[in-house]
Amino acid sequence: MELIVKEFNSLSVKELFEIYHLRSQIFIVEQNCAYQDVDDKDTVSNHLMIFENKKLIGYCRILPPNSSYMEPSIGRVAINKDFRHNGLGKFLMQEAINKTKNLFEEHAIVISAQFYLLKFYTDLGFKVEGSQYLEDDIPHIKMRLL
Repeated sequence: MELIVKEFNSLSVKELFEIYHLRSQIFIVEQNCAYQDVDDKDTVSNHLMIFENKKLIGYCRILPPNSSYMEPSIGRVAINKDFRHNGLGKFLMQEAINKTKNLFEEHAIVISAQFYLLKFYTDLGFKVEGSQYLEDDIPHIKMRLL
């Protein structure tokens, strides 16, 4: 398993393709949600990727302050369906939290979590902020890690 973090301009064409392929597989096809996945936030984010035998199996983006929230954020958390339920999601998020704290030491981390993953994020130390809301017709909740 190989863990790589890159800024947008450092991504290879193949890495960018793999990122967009995994994200569309999960967020558009699996979740049956037509929305604009590719956005300008990709260009200012750090991209954390986990590869197994040169195949992207885990991914998230680390967003700087003032791109989604005043604080830094972690988003587009995705694990290939063949690699779920073995702790890879928790490993990915722990790495993302550590990298975010190293990049943006003075800030908390804020996320927009899919509501069904509330326990997953709570177990990582995130606390609920506010009420449940719909984002692209999927229930979400704002959460913060100090």
